[in-house]
Amino acid sequence: MCGIVGYIGNEDAKEILLKGLEKLEYRGYDSAGIAVVNKEGVHIYKEKGRIASLRNVVDESTEATAGIGHTRWATHGPPSKRNAHPHQSTSSRFTIVHNGVIENYEQLKREYLEDVTFTSDTDTEVIVQLVEQFMKEDQSVEAAFRKVLSLLKGSYATALLDEQEPEKIYVGKNKSPLLVGIGDGVNVIASDAMAMLQVTNQFVELMDKEVVIVTRDAVTIKSIDGQTVERDHFVAELDASDIEKGTYPHFMLKEIDEQPFVIRNIISKYQDDNGQIILDEDIRATLKEADRLYIIAAGTSYHAGLMGKQLIETISGKPVEVHIASEFLYNMPLLSEKPLFIFISQSGETADSRGVLVDIKEKGYPALTITNVPGSTLSREADFTLHTHAGPEIAVASTKAYTAQMAVLAILACDLANAKGITVDFDPIQELSIVANAMETLCDKKETFEKIARDYLSITRNCFFIGRAADYYVCLEGALKLKEISYIQAEGFAGGELKHGTIALIEDGTPVIALATQDHVNLSIRGNVKEVAARGAATCIISMGDCAQEDDQFVIPPVHKHLSALATVIPLQLISYYAALHRDCDVDKPRNLAKSVTVE
Repeated sequence: MCGIVGYIGNEDAKEILLKGLEKLEYRGYDSAGIAVVNKEGVHIYKEKGRIASLRNVVDESTEATAGIGHTRWATHGPPSKRNAHPHQSTSSRFTIVHNGVIENYEQLKREYLEDVTFTSDTDTEVIVQLVEQFMKEDQSVEAAFRKVLSLLKGSYATALLDEQEPEKIYVGKNKSPLLVGIGDGVNVIASDAMAMLQVTNQFVELMDKEVVIVTRDAVTIKSIDGQTVERDHFVAELDASDIEKGTYPHFMLKEIDEQPFVIRNIISKYQDDNGQIILDEDIRATLKEADRLYIIAAGTSYHAGLMGKQLIETISGKPVEVHIASEFLYNMPLLSEKPLFIFISQSGETADSRGVLVDIKEKGYPALTITNVPGSTLSREADFTLHTHAGPEIAVASTKAYTAQMAVLAILACDLANAKGITVDFDPIQELSIVANAMETLCDKKETFEKIARDYLSITRNCFFIGRAADYYVCLEGALKLKEISYIQAEGFAGGELKHGTIALIEDGTPVIALATQDHVNLSIRGNVKEVAARGAATCIISMGDCAQEDDQFVIPPVHKHLSALATVIPLQLISYYAALHRDCDVDKPRNLAKSVTVE
C-alpha cells in the first residue's frame, strides 16, 4: 500500500514527481502530496483524494530540482489533507514520506516526544520528529536518521529531506519495497520501477535495514550500523507502453484482453525446442523430495492456490494444503516432515505472505515463490522463483495475474508428475494453446457479457455465484471480482452448501450465477440451480462443451477439464467489469483498496 517517489537532478522535480505518483496511484489514492526543496526552503503541496486533485494545488511557479512524493492508502488516521504525506518536524527543517506501519510509534512518542505537538494522526510523523529530536544531540543528519530507523519496529520505506541540505535525500527501508534509480546526473527513488521509467531503467534493489544517501551524482548504500554496501544495478525490463492504457478506457479491460497473450508467453517461456517443460532442476528435485506442499497466498492469489491444489493433487498425486497467509502467520498448523512452501503473489511484496516466509525460513524449510515480479521481496528471499510473465498489472482487481498463476501451477503439476514417473494423459503445452484460443473467443464476446451484467446486476444489492469442484473455486474469484469493483455484496458457494443455510438469503429476483463445466457434477449443480429458482432467484447458467443445455445463458468453448478454470473465469471478469461500469464505479481504483498490500 502507498507509493513513494523521489527525484534529484537538473529538471523540474514537480512534474517528474507528479507523473511518478500517477504511475503509483494503484498503490493508494486516499490522498497525495509532494515536497520540493530549493535555496528558499521546502515547499509542500498535498491534498485529499487523487493525484488530479493534488495537481490543482501545486504552484507551477515553484522551481526546484529535488523532491519527494507520496500517494497514500490510510492506515493511521482517516484520509485527509492533515494526514496526507509529506509530514514535517516541528521546526519544518525535516520533511518525510513513508510507506508501512510503525508498530511501536506510541511507545516512541511516550519515551522521546512527550513535549512535541503533533499535527497529524499518523505513525509517520513520529519518524520525522525523532530525527529532529536526535539532531539536538549534535549528531549528523545521517547519524540521527540511522538512530531513528534502528528504533523502529514494523515496516517502512521512507525518504527524508533536510532543508539545510537541498542536494541530498536520505532513504531507509525495512520490509516495504523501495528501489533507487540510477541516471546520468540524476538519481531517483521509487516504490516500483514503473514510476520512474520516465527518467531511467536502471535500478538498485535495497535490502532491509539499509540506509541510502542519494545525491544527483551518487548513491551511497549503508547498513544501519554505518557500513558501506556495494551492489550492482539491474535493468528494469519494462516497456513504457506496457503501463499505458492505449485505446482502452480502463486498465482492467486491457488486462482482461491481454490474457490470451499471457498464456502464449508462458508457453514460450516454459517449453524447450522439443516442446518439453523447462524447469530448474533444483526446483524439480525439491518438489519431488517434499512430502507435502503448503501454498500460502491472499485474495485472488489464494483462489489460484485452491486451483493449484486440485491440479497438483489430481495430476501428480502430491498432497497440498492451501492457507490464507494472514491466518497462517499467527496460527501455523502441524507440519509434515519434509514440507515445501509455495508463495503465490502478483507483486511479490504481500506483507502477510512475507511474514510467513520469514518464519518458515527461520525454521529451515525451503520456499518457492510464484510471482509476476522476479526482483520482488518474496522472490529474493525464497529459495526459488517461478515467474508468471504476465507483464505489469495496473488495475487493482487482478485478472491476467490470476490466470497466469494457474497456468504456471498447471505446468508445475505436470512436471512434478513426470518427475515422479506418473504418466500425464494430456500435453499441457498443447492444451494451454487451446485455452489461449478459447480466451480470445471469450474476450470477443464483450457485448454478451455486458448484456448479462445489465440484465442481472443493474439494480441488485447482492449476488451469488455457485459451482462444484473446480467451478466452485472460480466462483470464489468471480464473487471477489464483483464485490471489489462494483460494491455488490457477492459470495461464492459450493452448490451443495446452499441448503445448509445460505439459501435463506434467496429472495425474488436475487441473481445467482452458476458455472456448469464439470461433467461429473453437472447434474448436481443444475439441481442446485433449480432449488434457488424455486425460491425466486434470477438464475444465469454459464456452461461448457458437453455440459451445455439449450437454455444456458452462455456456453464457453471447450478446453481440457484440468484447465477449465482458465477459461471460465473470463466471463466472470467481464460481467464484473460491466456491472461496475453500469454503476459508474471507478473500475481501476475501487474504494478502500490498493494493489500491492505491503502492510499486515
